Amino acid sequence: MQNPARTGSSAPGPTRAAGSAPARAPSGDPILAARFAVPALPGSLVRRPALLARLTEGVQGPLTFVNGPAGAGKTLLAAHWLAEGRRPAATAWLTVEPGDAPGTFWAHLLAALHRHGVRLPDGPDGDGDLDGAPNGSGPNGGPSGHPAGATGAGVGPDRLLLSRLAEGLARSPEPVVLVLDQFDAIPSRAVADGLAFVLRHSAGGLRLVLLGRSEPLLPLHRYRAAGEVTEIRNADLRFSPADAETLLRDHGLTVSRAAVQTLTERTDGWAAGIRLCALAMQRAGDPESFVREFAADRAAVADYLLAEVLEAQPPATQDLLLRVSVAGLVHPDLADALTGRRDGEWTLARLARSNAFVEPVDGSAWYRMHPLFAEVLRAHLRHRHPGLEPRLHHRAARWLAADGRITEAVAQAADAGDWRFAAEQLVAALAVGRLVTGPDAEPLGRLLAAMPAGLDGPAPALVEAARRLAAHDLDGFAAHLRHAEGQLTAADPAARLGAAVLAVLGGRAAGDPRAAARAAADADRLLREVPPELLARHPEVPATVLAAHGAAELDAGHLAAAAARLTAAVAACGPAGTPAPHGESLGALALVELERGRLRRAETHARGALAVAERSVLPPRGLAGVGHLVLAGVATEHDDLATARNLLDLVAGPPADPVAAVRAAVTAARLATAAGDPAGALAALRAAAEDPRARALPAWTADGLAVAESAVHLARHDPAAALAVLDGADPARPAVAAALARALLAAGRPDAALATLGAVGAVAGPGLPADQVPVPDQVAVWLARAEAAERLGDPAGARRQLALALGLARPEELRRRFVEAGPWVGRVLGRHPQLAREHGWLPGRLLRPAPTQAAGPLPAVVEPLSPRELEVLGQAAQLLSTEEIAAELYVSANTVKTHLKSIYRKLGAARRSEAVHRARELGLL
Repeated sequence: MQNPARTGSSAPGPTRAAGSAPARAPSGDPILAARFAVPALPGSLVRRPALLARLTEGVQGPLTFVNGPAGAGKTLLAAHWLAEGRRPAATAWLTVEPGDAPGTFWAHLLAALHRHGVRLPDGPDGDGDLDGAPNGSGPNGGPSGHPAGATGAGVGPDRLLLSRLAEGLARSPEPVVLVLDQFDAIPSRAVADGLAFVLRHSAGGLRLVLLGRSEPLLPLHRYRAAGEVTEIRNADLRFSPADAETLLRDHGLTVSRAAVQTLTERTDGWAAGIRLCALAMQRAGDPESFVREFAADRAAVADYLLAEVLEAQPPATQDLLLRVSVAGLVHPDLADALTGRRDGEWTLARLARSNAFVEPVDGSAWYRMHPLFAEVLRAHLRHRHPGLEPRLHHRAARWLAADGRITEAVAQAADAGDWRFAAEQLVAALAVGRLVTGPDAEPLGRLLAAMPAGLDGPAPALVEAARRLAAHDLDGFAAHLRHAEGQLTAADPAARLGAAVLAVLGGRAAGDPRAAARAAADADRLLREVPPELLARHPEVPATVLAAHGAAELDAGHLAAAAARLTAAVAACGPAGTPAPHGESLGALALVELERGRLRRAETHARGALAVAERSVLPPRGLAGVGHLVLAGVATEHDDLATARNLLDLVAGPPADPVAAVRAAVTAARLATAAGDPAGALAALRAAAEDPRARALPAWTADGLAVAESAVHLARHDPAAALAVLDGADPARPAVAAALARALLAAGRPDAALATLGAVGAVAGPGLPADQVPVPDQVAVWLARAEAAERLGDPAGARRQLALALGLARPEELRRRFVEAGPWVGRVLGRHPQLAREHGWLPGRLLRPAPTQAAGPLPAVVEPLSPRELEVLGQAAQLLSTEEIAAELYVSANTVKTHLKSIYRKLGAARRSEAVHRARELGLL
């Protein structure tokens, strides 16, 4: 049996007797059976089970509404739903035609219901039926075939017929589902009121499914309030990339995931657009190239949109659509500025209600035009009105600039070729720094890439300087900045402030913290010269200046001053419109607190930066990257290495900020070393040192790379290399002194190590404010002193100085520092159980009790055990299996087996228990 939905026929009903006249509506028009036919399904059909389920669920209630623009797939979705048999048995379909008079509509509706045997009570006995199709054959047919109660061609049925219809539906043995396609084609309030009356009084016997481009005139608010309406909107109908891929595959097309994503984005998920593209791609020699070169003004797409959408509008609306197509987002006042009329608000609202590829932007007065439709309109504008488009861009640029939408104004000015206006707006709005940092840097850079060279005035020179800085062309930046500064006057504080902000950013990029700090001080002073009303319109500017000043202090290694400036910058970011400086300040402040060892504060600020990035959809390479980087550093200090690795993987590429780039490399090196991959650790550090921006690294961060590399060489048992890499570092820095001492100790030179540590004196002593020497550096110095005492046979000194290091690290639980110090820490703690009990926050492998020394001479060791072998041996002593040791140390089981074999050889043992016993005798555990 053929499926009626696929053959284009509706469910069977009474047939007209041979030779009888066709049934007619009150208008005299014939009853067209084709309007009861469910549209046939195409050969390539994308199944959308979630939407089909929503239709099935919707007809459990009185009203279901499927609303979307032309080609969104409304009719196809309903036809698919009927074809799959998800509907109740009694289902009728009626396609409404534009221009239907009320009487014609009701005649067709009654005929549609008649096809499904819906009975209409004829009187008190209830005998009779609704019959609008046969020519006077039913008890309710008048002499001309009109349903009883119809009052005329243009009026429709009276209340009696509507009441009898509602009663007949109420008595139906099961609810009747009526699908009305293109219901919005009838603008009659009387028809909508009559339909609402029948729906309300049918006692659940009628379930309406309305398909249309605009909202029906039914009182939807009542159904929404009662929870009795199911709405499927354009956002639901849009194709996902997976839907698009299925459709292309059904057309015999195989393209890359990237091409599918591009096609979906270009069409905004518009079903008809994707289908038209698929047909065109079948004829194209290279479907992949078709997507890359896809233009909306291709004939198939353009013809559809022009015929179905643009030409369906009155001339004044067509003119508005063509003119506003030059703008990505449209405000009613902008529309009026582009048309010279005053009907923008009403026209845009009407277009949005009718789903004419214009939709409101949530929570604002702005409207968004479908990108394909906008492209078609712009092509049509150029054809219909040559030379008008640049003038419209020029007009839009000035309106947007006056509204404070600088990025959009610059885009319009660039499209108009008005480069001087674009540059002057960026400078006047204190926004020239946006070319270098923040979410607008990349799009603004692309917009201004075509700006011609040699434009007069300070504004174009400042813009060109910013562009050169964004491209890391420091020489070009300096030349254009000098050129701009030579043209600045005291009467233009906005331009002078812009130059100062660029000088701050340039000083940072050049690795000159002093120059950056001087420029930041100038910017602070110039803020007081800028008109207050201008600053009030741009609250991000003071926050940006404070953030830049704080970043300059961070580059200089002045952590306390940086924290103060950045805290002030965060506080200045209360007003709306400051997400970029807010997130940047929080990220930089998190980095400062991580360097200071204040892990809880660092974590709080990092999570704050991530929240700002998520709310504001800011680029992950910026705020989110620094946020994840800091959290990875915190996890590393806490010895939570698995979490640290996962977080570091979320950092999208090397950070642009030099301090953040060094921190990323150091964290990666520590994690690689812990995993037994010193080669990977060295590669991460050297990549940071060889980065083109490395010549701009502040001295203290360059020393940080050297300290980290020295630690990797010590893990490889190469104290000579560990000393060599520190050769150019400043030994007056506590972190460098501690690293030198560790290398000298590993080289067997404890006296030289103590002398190196003596050079820093009491700089890392107890009670010294942490904002002068970071806590991690203080801990490193005391750990080096403790290790020296241990090597020199001074157990009391080793215990005392280890206790000082533990006391400093305890508030923030800097666990990893003590694991990385070496196995001697565990031995000292083992000799002093009370000290171990006081610091239960340390990793368990450091808190095992001291071994019992055997009487007599200790067995000889063939070869010293490496730090990694000692770790494996310590895990084995806890009776962990090979797989458990591998999981604990984040290595493979085969690696553990290799280490165990080496341990057996070095300790002269034949099995694990014997190796553990010998190690305890030697004091290695």
